Amino acid sequence: MQSYCQSFTQYKRLLTREVKVGNLYLGGNHPIRIQTMTTTDTMDTIATVEQVIRCIEAGAELVRITAPSKKEAENLQNIKDELTKRGYTTPLVADIHFTPNAAEIAAKIVEKVRVNPGNYVDKKKFEQIEYTEAEYQEEIERIRERFTPLVLICKEYGTAMRIGTNHGSLSDRIMSRYGDTAIGMVESAMEFLRIARGEDFHNIVLSMKSSNPQVMVQAYRLLINHMMQEFGDCYPLHLGVTEAGDGEDGRIKSAIGIGTLLEDGIGDTIRVSLTEDPEFEIPVCKNLVSRYQQHNQKSGSIISVPEFHKLTYDPFNYKRRDTISVGNIGNRQVPVVVADLSKIDLLETDFMKHIGYRYDANTDKWMIGDMAADYVFCKNIPSFELPGTLKAVLPFNSWQLLTDKRNIVPLFSEEEYIKHSDSAFADIRFVMLDAYSVGYNNFLEEVLVKIANDPSAVICVSSENKNSVQSIRRLIVDLETRKVKNPVIHICDSNHEDIHQGLIHFAVECGALLIDGLTDGICLGYHFQNKEIQSPYDVMNSIAFGILQATRTRISKTEYISCPSCGRTLFDLQETTAKIRAVTNHLKGVKIAIMGCIVNGPGEMADADFGYVGSGVGKITLYKNKEIVKRNINSDIAVEELINLLKEHNAWVEPTVS
Repeated sequence: MQSYCQSFTQYKRLLTREVKVGNLYLGGNHPIRIQTMTTTDTMDTIATVEQVIRCIEAGAELVRITAPSKKEAENLQNIKDELTKRGYTTPLVADIHFTPNAAEIAAKIVEKVRVNPGNYVDKKKFEQIEYTEAEYQEEIERIRERFTPLVLICKEYGTAMRIGTNHGSLSDRIMSRYGDTAIGMVESAMEFLRIARGEDFHNIVLSMKSSNPQVMVQAYRLLINHMMQEFGDCYPLHLGVTEAGDGEDGRIKSAIGIGTLLEDGIGDTIRVSLTEDPEFEIPVCKNLVSRYQQHNQKSGSIISVPEFHKLTYDPFNYKRRDTISVGNIGNRQVPVVVADLSKIDLLETDFMKHIGYRYDANTDKWMIGDMAADYVFCKNIPSFELPGTLKAVLPFNSWQLLTDKRNIVPLFSEEEYIKHSDSAFADIRFVMLDAYSVGYNNFLEEVLVKIANDPSAVICVSSENKNSVQSIRRLIVDLETRKVKNPVIHICDSNHEDIHQGLIHFAVECGALLIDGLTDGICLGYHFQNKEIQSPYDVMNSIAFGILQATRTRISKTEYISCPSCGRTLFDLQETTAKIRAVTNHLKGVKIAIMGCIVNGPGEMADADFGYVGSGVGKITLYKNKEIVKRNINSDIAVEELINLLKEHNAWVEPTVS
C-alpha cells in the first residue's frame, strides 16, 4: 500500500470492502457506481417518484432523497411503494442531517441512509470552545449513545450507511481541536466509524466532501491513510465536490476533484453536485467513469512507467513545486495559459478576442481581459504587433529565420534542443519533452542534463499514454530527484469529438497535476469537432482559466459556491443563481455562496466571502463569511441587498460597459 493508493505510475483501483445497498454492490471489484439526488419536495410523492425515474432512466444506480424530519422519512415508504408499483427497484438513499429520529425511521424503509457526523448529534454554534481530554471523551460518549441505535437498526434491516463529512459543517468539537482542516474532516468521520465498528457493523461507505477540490482531495487521501493504519482495511468511498455550482464551472470543479482521486484509483461511487436538475448530473458522471472503464477494458495499451516508492511532494498538503523563474513562468508566479492557435494559417487582430484581447483600431490600443492568455502558440509569426503582455511561441525552425525575435519564444524538440541549446540565444526557450510514451527515452537523459544548467528553459511536457497523469507525475518526480528546478507547462491534447467529454478530459488531466502543485502552466490542444461550437478557441480559453480557478492556483473571475438544490430548498435555486451571477460575475476573486436552506447554509459556505442563504419561505439571510449581517430579507429585494453588502465591504466595483 503506497500510503493512500496502489500505484503512483499506473491506474490501479484501490481494493475496498464490498458493501451491499439493496440489490447493488459497491466497492471490491465492482464498477464505479453513479448516483444523484432529487430536488423535489419529499412530501410530494408523485413529483419525487417521477424525478427519481428520470434519474434512473438517465443512468443513476442510486438516488438520494432528503429526509429533514420524521414526516419526510415516513413518506419515503410511499415513494418506495410507488416506484415498486411502476417496476423500479433502484436503491434509495435517505439524506439526514440534524434529526437522528428521522434516520432511524428511514433506515427501516430505504436501502441506505446518509448521516453527516458534523451535525447528526451536534448542533453547530460556531463557537470556539476549549475541551479538556476528559470533556472531549464525554462528547464522544454522548455521540456513541445517540448514534448506536441507528447502527443497530441498519444492522438488523441490512441497511447500508454513508458517513458523509462535509468540510463546511464540522462540529465545534472538531473545529476546536483540528480547525477547519482536511484532518479535521477525517477525524469527524473516524469517530462515527469507530462506533459502528464497535458494534461489528461494516456495511458502510464514507465521503469527504468540500467545495474546494484541493481540500477534498487531501481529505480522501488522509482518510484512506488513517483507515489503513488503524484498521488495516478500507471502506468504499463516495466521491463528490459539494456545492460545485452550475454550467461549465460546476463541471470543471467536479471533474478536477473527483477525477484527481479516480486517477489515484480511489472511488467506488460518484455524484456530481450541480445547481441543475439532477438528471443533468448523470452525463457528467458517465463521462468521468468512462475514462476508467476504458482503462480496464484496454489495460494492454497502458504504457508501463517506471515505478517509484517515494513522492517528492506532500500529497496531503498543497505546496507549489519549488522552481526558478523563467520570465513570468514558475517560482511564486501564477500558472500561465498558453493558447494553441497553431491551426490558424494567418492570425489577425480580430481573432485575438477569443483569447482575451480586443484591438481598438481607432485608438490603436489593446484591451486586455482578466482571462487573457499569456502565450500564444502560432504556426507563423503574427502580422501585427502583439500586446505587451503576450508572447508568441513558434517552432524553432521558424523562429531562427526571424530577424526580429522580440516577444517571440522558440519551441524546441528534444533533438533540436540538444543540437542548438548552446548556440541559439533566447531569454525564454520552450523545450518539448514526452513523458514515457513509446520511444520516449531516446534523448531524455541528455536533455535533462542540459536543462538543469539552462536558466532560460521552460519544460513543456505531454504524454500520449492513457495513464498520462501518472506518466507526467513520474517525470516531474524525476526532475525533483535530479534537482532540475525549471518550470513545467503541461501540454494537454484531447481527441474527443464531444465538447463535454473534452472538458472532462482537460479538467482531470490538468487539474490532477495542479492540485498537487506540480505544474506552472497549461496549454490545451483542440482536436475534437463539434458543430454546436462556433468558436472552439473561446471554449478552450474559458476551460483553461476555469481549471486554474477551480484548483485555486489562479483566480481570474467570481467564484460561486452553489448547492445543487433538494427538497429542503426554500427558493428557486437555479433562477436565483443565474440572477446573482448576472450582476456579480465581473467581480474578480470574490467567492459568493448561494445556499438553498439553513441546513447546508452556514456550514457549507465556510469557504465563501459572502453568503445568500434561504432561511424561510420567501426569506433570505445574508452572511459575511460565517457571520449573519442581514436576517430574513424578502427574497424580492435580496439580490439588491447582497450588492449593498458587497459595497459595504469594498468588494463591489461597477461593471464596465464594453
